[in-house]
Amino acid sequence: MSTRSVWKVTPKAGSFDRLYLMEEEERALAPGEVRVEVKAIGLNFADIFSIFGLYKATPKGEFIPGLEYSGIITEVGEAVPDHIRRGTRVMAVTRFGGYATSNISDYRYVTPIPENWTFEEGAAYLVQVLTAYYALVELGNLQQNQTVLIHSAAGGVGVWAHRVAKQYNAYTIGCVGSEDKLAVLKNEGFDKGFVRKKDFYNDLQEVLGERPLHLVMECIGGKVLKDSFKAMAKQGRMICYGSAYYAQPGKKPNIPALLLKFLTRPKIDPQLMIQENKAVMGFNLIFLYEQAHKVAEILEALGKMDLGKPYIGHEYHWNDLKGALTEFLSGKTTGKLVVKV
Repeated sequence: MSTRSVWKVTPKAGSFDRLYLMEEEERALAPGEVRVEVKAIGLNFADIFSIFGLYKATPKGEFIPGLEYSGIITEVGEAVPDHIRRGTRVMAVTRFGGYATSNISDYRYVTPIPENWTFEEGAAYLVQVLTAYYALVELGNLQQNQTVLIHSAAGGVGVWAHRVAKQYNAYTIGCVGSEDKLAVLKNEGFDKGFVRKKDFYNDLQEVLGERPLHLVMECIGGKVLKDSFKAMAKQGRMICYGSAYYAQPGKKPNIPALLLKFLTRPKIDPQLMIQENKAVMGFNLIFLYEQAHKVAEILEALGKMDLGKPYIGHEYHWNDLKGALTEFLSGKTTGKLVVKV
């Protein structure tokens, strides 16, 4: 049996120091599966949270992180449709296990890479565009000409959220953590962009002017979440898909500091939501993975949109994967982070 290289957390989640590069034997394919020679891996914030053990969906014991990758199909199992063949360039989503030089996938979770895309671009697409579309369209019920506030707007999800929102002629406001990231918003065509500072609420009010705020893509948490809710118009919707509020530089989480943030986190009373006619919805893409038909439906809808190629902000090599994660955690990156295998 052949072997593959993997980055594996062992013996269990807790810190970057528990992420090791190792070799392991590959298993045989089951019916309905394909084997993919991995060429690139997409990094996501959920990867870090899972390695730290802060992600509820994290497997127990040792595991291989990673939610998406791209590569070439090298083997096709039984009961796989005839149109899925060896040699096809594909991108794939997976419920963990992405950090590997070879991967096995249910055929329903691989999709061909567009001919004019690189493997790196293929690995930079699925997780974040699915997040952006599902949050805005399925949960947010985005309508024509609405005003949308996008947090972490220069990141992978933020860029896709803006592009999807523009398909609905939305007025897009991007919020970022530093001045140097405003250039990304300008290049992407955001209508307005501003930096997240201490007086966030008043800064947002100034940017909004007389515009009602209909929809918020929220991934920060803390006071920013509370102030974003406050700023929303009646019938506004906030979609929470992350919580960078808990992210801290370092090889492992600072548990006392995280506990303090958890205990003092903002709480929105459902009665207040009724009174103000506003909605807050939480979304975790990992659970959408269980609905293959829904993933296929969304990808079909996205295929009809002219969203352009993925914006890759940073590329890393396989052996520097831990360094890539460390830089990701710094909050200084933009766009999608991709590791070349």
